[in-house]
Amino acid sequence: MGNPKQKWTSEEEEALRAGVAKHGTGKWKNIQKDPEFNHFLYSRSNIDLKDKWRNMSVSANSQGSREKSRTTKAKANPDAPATPLPNTQTSTSITPAANGSSADAVMDDSSKCLLDGKTASKYNAMIYEALSTLKDPNGSDTSAIVGFIEQRHEVPQNFRRLLSSRLRRLVAQDKLEKVQNCYKIKRDVLVAAKTPTPKPKETIRPRQSQTTGYLGDTVEEAAVGAAYKVAEAENKSFVAAEAVKEAERVSRMAEDTDSLLQLAKEIFEKCSRGEIVLMA
Repeated sequence: MGNPKQKWTSEEEEALRAGVAKHGTGKWKNIQKDPEFNHFLYSRSNIDLKDKWRNMSVSANSQGSREKSRTTKAKANPDAPATPLPNTQTSTSITPAANGSSADAVMDDSSKCLLDGKTASKYNAMIYEALSTLKDPNGSDTSAIVGFIEQRHEVPQNFRRLLSSRLRRLVAQDKLEKVQNCYKIKRDVLVAAKTPTPKPKETIRPRQSQTTGYLGDTVEEAAVGAAYKVAEAENKSFVAAEAVKEAERVSRMAEDTDSLLQLAKEIFEKCSRGEIVLMA
């Protein structure tokens, strides 16, 4: 039996740690008999090693918990004032410190949802392009539109959310038609994109406001028409490329068929002459 009243030295504690790392927890006899640690632990019994290791583990865990608790409290409110403030001021000062990142994220998302005129026109053109190319008679859902655009354009991470907002905006402007969860371009918008709008008479409005309004309508209609034509051209190019691939595939199949036919013909001729044909 060892001497439990004798205080453990730092050398003995290090030897016990190294022994556990080498042999594992619970292998107290192996640790004590190991020549590497025996000259430090010869005066200790298995019970001594077990009890000491349990105490060391509990001490390490409690110390780690205290450090973690102090770190968490320090990070929770690093800029808290030394003197307590009234309830209203305290909630105002602490909340941004604790939720600063989330508040910035919300502000960032809200600012991105409010697209400027140039970005909104770009998104409108991409939506018209997708719907014109997909040409689903029942309309295309948001996932199909997003997938189509992501294959052809670089989009931000929150693009799906921005696109959903833009789709709702176009429906509200009566430029898209929503059928259940699918969207499609309204027929009158397509007709307006192909048919030039006649210039209104100058007597109806002042020259400046009339010119400005007319240019605005013309630009938007021209954007819709251009997007429709670009989408139609891309669709035709895609169909042509697929046709070329199909033709190449059929040509390869024809060549393979000719080779097989020639081989079958040779085998038939050899069999007709009574020759033995071995197939590998």
